[in-house]
Amino acid sequence: MSKLHIKKGDTVYVNSGEDKGKTGRVLKVLVKEGRAVVEGINMVSKSTKPNAKNPQGGIVKQEAPIHISNLNPVDPKTGKPTRVGRRESSDGRTFVRYAKKSGEEI
Repeated sequence: MSKLHIKKGDTVYVNSGEDKGKTGRVLKVLVKEGRAVVEGINMVSKSTKPNAKNPQGGIVKQEAPIHISNLNPVDPKTGKPTRVGRRESSDGRTFVRYAKKSGEEI
């Protein structure tokens, strides 16, 4: 399995699909499925039974996972979508992600 270019907490841009052009923050990354849950993106309606949290029950809107190939991280400098590169950090032990467009660390 290859490394993913998106992590939890990243701000991402949606490349394709119903929500194309929108941006949001990654809430969860599902590594095995290659999907991510993004705040306010790919909203679906789900029917719920009455419970302690929601005594009325009914229809609830919630985010559904979206495939990672449809997401691009947002460049911290310009605010536009960018590709991601990896380079060794200053200590030489770990890798840091950087925006290909500006060279800025993500």
